[in-house]
Amino acid sequence: MLQLSVIRENKENVIKALAKKHMDAKAIVEEVIQLDENRRSTQVELDNTLAESNKLSKDIGEMMKNGEKAKAEILKQKTVQLKEKSKELSEKLDVFATDLQQKMYLLPNLPAEIVPEGKTPEENLNVFQEGDIPVLHEGALPHWELVKKYDIIDFELGVKITGAGFPVYKGKGAKLQRALISYFLDKNTDAGYQEYQVPHLVNEASGFGTGQLPDKEGQMYHVGLDDLYLIPTAEVPVTNIFRDVILNENELPVLCTGYTPCFRREAGSYGAHVRGLNRLHQFDKVEIVRIEHPDKSYEALDGMVEHVKNIMRELKLPFRILRLCGGDMSFASALTYDFEVFSTAQDRWLEISSVSNFETFQANRLKLRFRDKDGKNQLAHTLNGSSLALPRVMAGIIENYQTPEGIVVPEVLRKYTGFDIIN
Repeated sequence: MLQLSVIRENKENVIKALAKKHMDAKAIVEEVIQLDENRRSTQVELDNTLAESNKLSKDIGEMMKNGEKAKAEILKQKTVQLKEKSKELSEKLDVFATDLQQKMYLLPNLPAEIVPEGKTPEENLNVFQEGDIPVLHEGALPHWELVKKYDIIDFELGVKITGAGFPVYKGKGAKLQRALISYFLDKNTDAGYQEYQVPHLVNEASGFGTGQLPDKEGQMYHVGLDDLYLIPTAEVPVTNIFRDVILNENELPVLCTGYTPCFRREAGSYGAHVRGLNRLHQFDKVEIVRIEHPDKSYEALDGMVEHVKNIMRELKLPFRILRLCGGDMSFASALTYDFEVFSTAQDRWLEISSVSNFETFQANRLKLRFRDKDGKNQLAHTLNGSSLALPRVMAGIIENYQTPEGIVVPEVLRKYTGFDIIN
């Protein structure tokens, strides 16, 4: 959530910045400012009314002590009127505050200055690329055919048990999946991230805290009876560990990692580009989350990008990094870098990680603050990244490492799998 002071003091800049995310925010910004003015003026009137009522109560006490009962009774009638007025003002204030918050929830985060203009993924800026694209043997197959050939992932069985988008991993496929999870967690903890195991269901407050609600409500699985949501990413429960927390400045940065399954409805997704592991309703992902001092968050973002780079280098997969344009960024992000792996058999790039800085946007919703050296409370900056999302990493390994003899396991994973080829 944007800070009200930023909107009030920089109205035109806010409207201009949100236009980069292709949102015409003028009307909502004007409403926010007006509601805030109404709320503040009502608060002043309520404070004055309560102050007057308190003064009269003291005066009545003095009059009663002095035997001036008649005068005291007159003032008592006025205090009744003031109490009724304060009640009306309090109710009015609650309405303004609720309406203001609901309007604030509709405004996305402001994009950083270096975010490129653009509406579509095709307008994202390629800022880095590394790794040779392998030349596959004649008759090479896409991963959805390879997994069937070697009986390591069963999409049809998943349809039988649940529905489309819920694959079943089998045998060496399940072990390769588990190896990737362990490898990613080990890389993250070795880099200083503390591992967490978190719930896979969250309450509404957690969804609002990280910005999934109300923006992505239609993409989340909702358990109506309990009013809980299946998590779309570990970012939600891990970041919400720090909701309503005030850290000391010397506790920053806070580095967290966690593995969870992720659940996304992916409504409206169809076509050849969503075949196999390319897009799922349930998938595994290892996440990294950082709580940072505002002065150091962009340095931390660069460090997270380098961290994911090193993982891709060890997996020896060709990858590129995109700086997302305004139109392709998430609701809560100020700056996002996407990692993509090249799928040789599909001849296309597949997104495998997003690394983002949310600045104070999530922290403002979460009331996540730190106490600075002067003892003042400030909003922290939050960041998160996929390290990594497994389905498309699996697809990249299965396709890029295929040979006529079988699928070779990347060397860095062999101590986790216990085998070096799937055949």
